[in-house]
Amino acid sequence: MFRKEHLLNGIHVLMEQMKNMRSVSLGIWVKVGSRNEPPDKNGISHFLEHMFFKGTEKRTAKDIAVEIDSLGGDLNAFTSKESTTFYVKILDEYIDKGIELLSDIFLHSTFPEEDVEKEKKIIKEEIKMVEDTPDDYVHDLFNQTIWGHTDLGQPVLGRRETIRSFTRHDLLSHIKTYYGTKDVVISCAGNFDPEQLIHMLNKNLGNLRRGSEPERSTLYDFNNTVRVFHKELSEAHICLGVKGISQASEQRYSLFVLNTILGAGISSRLFQEIREKRGLAYAIYSFLASYFDTGVWGIYAGVSKKRVREVLELVLEEMHSLKDTLSEGELNRAKSQLKGNIVLGLESTSSRMNNIARQEIYLGRYYSPKEIMREVDSITLNNIKELSEKLIKKECFSLTVYGPVNEKDFEGILH
Repeated sequence: MFRKEHLLNGIHVLMEQMKNMRSVSLGIWVKVGSRNEPPDKNGISHFLEHMFFKGTEKRTAKDIAVEIDSLGGDLNAFTSKESTTFYVKILDEYIDKGIELLSDIFLHSTFPEEDVEKEKKIIKEEIKMVEDTPDDYVHDLFNQTIWGHTDLGQPVLGRRETIRSFTRHDLLSHIKTYYGTKDVVISCAGNFDPEQLIHMLNKNLGNLRRGSEPERSTLYDFNNTVRVFHKELSEAHICLGVKGISQASEQRYSLFVLNTILGAGISSRLFQEIREKRGLAYAIYSFLASYFDTGVWGIYAGVSKKRVREVLELVLEEMHSLKDTLSEGELNRAKSQLKGNIVLGLESTSSRMNNIARQEIYLGRYYSPKEIMREVDSITLNNIKELSEKLIKKECFSLTVYGPVNEKDFEGILH
């Protein structure tokens, strides 16, 4: 059962009771991420996420770690392009302790100077780890290609030169600017009493000051271009894509279905044609990334350098042929697959906690699983044909390749 309430200071609280569960997941969502950062402070949202766990006025970093482990829970955080989230997952009998611990970290962290300097080294190692994982790193390069070096093009982890410059004052300034009641949404899913939960949250978070929502930056155009980043690797890593749609678009379910048909799963067109039939790639899939005001629909593949152009031409052929070759049978299979994935993806308290928060942030309302199923079922063949025709145009593609290749290998590939 879903319920929406407000704390005494105005913070929105989203609650979904799951009485047959023994766990509770609670998250504090701050509506600021890497796209809101000025270029010279790129990475500060993620840096700050790490620093919240370095000790509070009454707990050391070790105290925090020992306490959550002794409760058998999970206390963590993550940063994306448009939000920073702090969460705890805990047995229902320890919900009061979990809320107090999470609130202490969120409100009373001290950000010691010596830990600021130490964390710079740790995050630089994290950046190196991503750069040494080419199937991850190519996505950062792709975002840079399509969005430029600011806004959505900025990496969540930041850059070495920006990380090096951060001070404790920068962290406190970021909190003062963004971490207020108007910036925050709290979501909770699992086995709990709603009235008691609101009481505990008011007690622990009721003093959070009023803030102001982050300004929405002016989005740069989607760049339709080819960029090649040469690196001596065992294979080339490809990201190819077109401009997508926003999180709240009325066509979002049509695109979910279209993406399922193209490259989400082992029965998808790309997997069957390029991996199963031709044996040209081990990893190939399509993906969606949607934001407040825009999105991208892309394809990733890891391919031998001798086969890169061949695979790209096959992918382009598959995408361009979609509008003319889609069938009712394929549509119905994709709907069933998508509905199954949605239901299975909402079986844990943590996934439900994430779901209700994202719905509030991006859609401003709650959609039950039954409503979502109805939306998926309502999609027609004409819906997805029209959308594919709208998004897939020869002049609208962007391509990023990372690996042992050169720009001349891709001359004329998109035209």
